[in-house]
Amino acid sequence: MLEDAAIVELFWRRSEDALRETSRKYGGYCRAIIRNLLGDRREDVEECENDTLLSAWNAMPTSRPQRLAPFLGRIARNHALDKVDYYTAQKRSCPASLVLDELAECLPGGQEVDPQLDAKALAGSISTFLRGQSQTARIVFVRRYWYGDPAGEIARRTGLSETNVRAILSRTRAKLREYLSRQGVMI
Repeated sequence: MLEDAAIVELFWRRSEDALRETSRKYGGYCRAIIRNLLGDRREDVEECENDTLLSAWNAMPTSRPQRLAPFLGRIARNHALDKVDYYTAQKRSCPASLVLDELAECLPGGQEVDPQLDAKALAGSISTFLRGQSQTARIVFVRRYWYGDPAGEIARRTGLSETNVRAILSRTRAKLREYLSRQGVMI
């Protein structure tokens, strides 16, 4: 398999081999993120994966990521969340709805003047909060709320019991809510 720098170089040369190599190396990773958020909707997973490759293709002329996994993971996650928005608008359910509902109790609910700035500030606050948590709590939180892993999968990955994972998530959400409240974030 090619190294990330070689794959990025293929993108910059506008070689279609970039898509093939990216799919070979990171296709499973992207599909796992998408499936965690959408469930096993094969057509939706394929569509989001293809959209991820297209978005990477379009982004590469202006961006040269050193690590492709987080770059592609973010793109895949955003496409899956767009699909979640579609299903939510259509009143259909999907696994991400449950994940996002869990976090809703911690996050600001009001509309602000500049949502993009608010989202960046909120992301920064959450990152700062997580840096102050134990490594286990950070891993469990990120696996659940970034990757959309179910508690059973997190338990398998970390060696914790599923009950312990749920308890860590509950305590971390409560701490996050308190932290955001102290920071003056409207809840």
